[in-house]
Amino acid sequence: MTLARWLGLFVIIASLYILWQIRMVAFLFLAAVVIATTLNRLVRRFKQSHVKRTYAILLSISIILALSGILIALVLVRFINQFDQLLSLIRLSISQLQYWSYEFQSRIPDGMMTNLPSLASFTQQLQTAVSWIITSIYLFLSNSLTLILNILLVFVLSIMLLANPQRYRQGLVYIFPAFYRQRADEILSKCEVRLVHYVAEITLSMVFVGVTSTIGLLVLKVPLPVVNGLLAGLSAFIPYVGAIASAIPPILLALLDEPWKAGAVLFLYFIIQQVEGSFVTSLVMQHQVDLLPATTLALLTAFGIFFGPLGLLLGLPILVIAQTWLEEAVVHDILDPWKSQ
Repeated sequence: MTLARWLGLFVIIASLYILWQIRMVAFLFLAAVVIATTLNRLVRRFKQSHVKRTYAILLSISIILALSGILIALVLVRFINQFDQLLSLIRLSISQLQYWSYEFQSRIPDGMMTNLPSLASFTQQLQTAVSWIITSIYLFLSNSLTLILNILLVFVLSIMLLANPQRYRQGLVYIFPAFYRQRADEILSKCEVRLVHYVAEITLSMVFVGVTSTIGLLVLKVPLPVVNGLLAGLSAFIPYVGAIASAIPPILLALLDEPWKAGAVLFLYFIIQQVEGSFVTSLVMQHQVDLLPATTLALLTAFGIFFGPLGLLLGLPILVIAQTWLEEAVVHDILDPWKSQ
């Protein structure tokens, strides 16, 4: 290799190393980009009504802050107050499940046990998984100062991006060669549209799953229906993984109350996910974000392993942007015009 190629390789490795070291800041900046992009669409709607951009920005931020305040006052305060009770009941449910598994295995002949999976091992693994989740939640919430600072940083970055988005966009476009800048600007516009559709779709999904889960758990008389419904709604932000994780607490609580309710809760959550995926978002959203389920689940798992909770939360917006660039820049601009000689 020539000296220039060695220098190029060194620059790439150094850039990847620096990016890895500042990955948390990069994720927070990406969160600000998603928020600013969504709010910018609302600002444009206000500007169409002949409202000045400054007032449109203030009005948009005021609406978001007001909705967030109502959510915190009506729902999150109650959730925090009942969260410890939920964790205690989950631990009690796992203990009861272990007791039932030992009772069941004691009534089975020893010759048959070799061909059956160990229920005790399953309950121990379930307890380990639940303990890990609880510990992670406590660690995440215990460092409240860092959490507050991160939220403030995202809020300030969002306002700065929203104040003059065109300037930041032009700076990004100038990174590309001159002949490709117009095309890059078109791709950024498509990324913006898809991000807005993603935020609208995921918001609708969270509201639908949270409300229907709460109503269903109230009908089944499962303990703490509001807390479990809120968990289901918030977990809908993370596709597939969130749906599975949010179903575990109400199933365990239903099992502690009356065993038949556990199957009913599982069926309820299954129906809610099917209705949400097949009818709700497809009827309301005209342009859905089309991501392959298996690929999405695998990549979200990888984001969660390498980048933690922020990787899970922001994994899907990253996939939306990456898929748009791959489709437009790689497939349409490079592969499609490529003809064999």
